[in-house]
Amino acid sequence: MQATTLKVTGMTCNHCVMSVTKALKQVPGVQSAEVSLEKAQAVVKGSADAQALVKAVEDEGYQAALQA
Repeated sequence: MQATTLKVTGMTCNHCVMSVTKALKQVPGVQSAEVSLEKAQAVVKGSADAQALVKAVEDEGYQAALQA
């Protein structure tokens, strides 16, 4: 199972974290998603397409970028 790390900006509270987590979990291929407000990142495990993950976060109104 691969892990994809995204840098997520624009989150300000736990409600933001829940919104991003829910959006990521709806992407086909996602097995788990852990979103951290403190680290401003999301770690997603599964076979989901990275660009689909970025789009899901951006569709919620936040900025996302792949982290190396």
